[in-house]
Amino acid sequence: MPGTGVLTGLRLENIALIESLELTFSGGFTVLTGETGAGKSILLDALDALLGGAQGAAGARLLRQGQQRGRIEASFSLTPPLHSWLAQQHFELEDDDLLLSREWRLQEERLTSRHRLNGVVVSRAQVQELRPLLLDLTVQGQTQQLGRPGQQRRWLDRFGGPELALALGPVAVAYRHWKQAAAALETARRDWQQLQQERQQQEQLLLDLEAAQLEDPQERLQLETAQDRLVHGVRLQEGVMTLVGRLIEGADQAPSALDHLAACEQELQLLEAIDPSLQILRQACTDGLAQLQDLARDLDRYGASLESDPETLASLQERIAQLKTLERRHGQGLGELIVRRDELRQLLAPGGGEAALSELEAQELQSRGQRDRCNGQLREARRLAAMALEGQLMGALRPMGLANVRFAVAITAAVASEEGADGVQFLFSANPGQPLAPLAEVASGGEMSRFLLALKTCLAAADPHVTLLFDEIDSGVSGRVSGAMAALLQKLAERRQVFCVTHQPLVAAAAEHHFLVSKWVEAGQTQTRVSQLRDIQARQKELAELAGGDSGGTRSYAASLLASPPS
Repeated sequence: MPGTGVLTGLRLENIALIESLELTFSGGFTVLTGETGAGKSILLDALDALLGGAQGAAGARLLRQGQQRGRIEASFSLTPPLHSWLAQQHFELEDDDLLLSREWRLQEERLTSRHRLNGVVVSRAQVQELRPLLLDLTVQGQTQQLGRPGQQRRWLDRFGGPELALALGPVAVAYRHWKQAAAALETARRDWQQLQQERQQQEQLLLDLEAAQLEDPQERLQLETAQDRLVHGVRLQEGVMTLVGRLIEGADQAPSALDHLAACEQELQLLEAIDPSLQILRQACTDGLAQLQDLARDLDRYGASLESDPETLASLQERIAQLKTLERRHGQGLGELIVRRDELRQLLAPGGGEAALSELEAQELQSRGQRDRCNGQLREARRLAAMALEGQLMGALRPMGLANVRFAVAITAAVASEEGADGVQFLFSANPGQPLAPLAEVASGGEMSRFLLALKTCLAAADPHVTLLFDEIDSGVSGRVSGAMAALLQKLAERRQVFCVTHQPLVAAAAEHHFLVSKWVEAGQTQTRVSQLRDIQARQKELAELAGGDSGGTRSYAASLLASPPS
């Protein structure tokens, strides 16, 4: 089976009735048989737990009694979907197998578990993403799965394959765009309604903000700086006069800083005449003298600008108080108040709010139209897939004792979502005169088993890389029907790896690989073991047991089954 996913190995330690077990598997059709209660379903339960199941109390029940630690490990061959997923998750594998493990530890009455992928710890969410790429588990009477919201739609979409998947992509994009537009419109409408209820208050707020003539978010900071200059004008003038005096006039009969620097420049000129290398230092002194003169002039101009102006100070303080009052009253800074004023100008202007609403309504209408067009294309793709599924399913069901079966896929309108706007329900009738009705409500256990097997067979072509596991799906059916189911499982295993836990000798005889699950008691402890039946005599003996007990007649029957399995 080139390119097909294969479960290649399974290893259990301290799981349920198993102390230690290591198995290797091949492709094709594999059955597990054994007495009721021997633990056949333990292997399937272990794989379910490995791939994210068995949480909480279920995990505690899975751990072997009296043990503090348990482990499940499985290896899978790689497939293109697995390669793609691993690349998305940035996993780099050094070999051709994927090794997935889960370990439980019981410490201080607290059970914890950890998943690993090729030795690297991964989350349960990652494992659950990986699960549908590895295994598909089906159990007899799986009505609970049928009843899960959207499950029948998901099965139909899987059957539709790449063509239907191509229609699903634009639907999700269009739905998200519409959702954003609808949310923006709802928010705008809510704000508009609130504005109408509080219009008088909002108009007064706008008047207050307009009267304040707010323009610069930094205005109060600038005004406070100017205020400080005016309040401390005398001190600033005194300081400037002192600085100018020291620079130009000197202090305490001492020469000024400019006099000192000019004398330095003159002395360096004399020294430069002796040693020309001092030119650079002399030039630096000249530049410093020029800069000091500039500083003195700038200080003098600054001092001249410092005039006492009580009226200007009073005006500044009044404006600062006004701005502080606005900020305190509305709990917002100047920048936020300016933004709010601009919003109110637009909303309260004649037709302003209505124009914004109209624009958002147009955007929502346009995106809703695109959403509905994409949903319509998807519905047509689902309708075509439903017609094909109806034909294939009835073709698979009729040989399994359901000659009068009728099956239909009802597609109805549903609330739009990223998966479209379709509700999908499987309708079923097994007997003449019985009207079509929801499958989960009218199918018996045996009918449900046959339906699920037929459905998984139809889905196999659309998803050829996943291993199929059936847990007693043939329970409760007659020998003739089990023969038809065995033939279908055989055909399914031509393209897929298939496992089946069974009590039916016809199904067991059809398998390529046969494992026997048995239990024994040792030192008061019940244990389960699994052994592969590799020779014809061992298989005949087990088939005879399944047929009613190991005797001459059942041995002959078993030998005939192995000589000519269902076809």
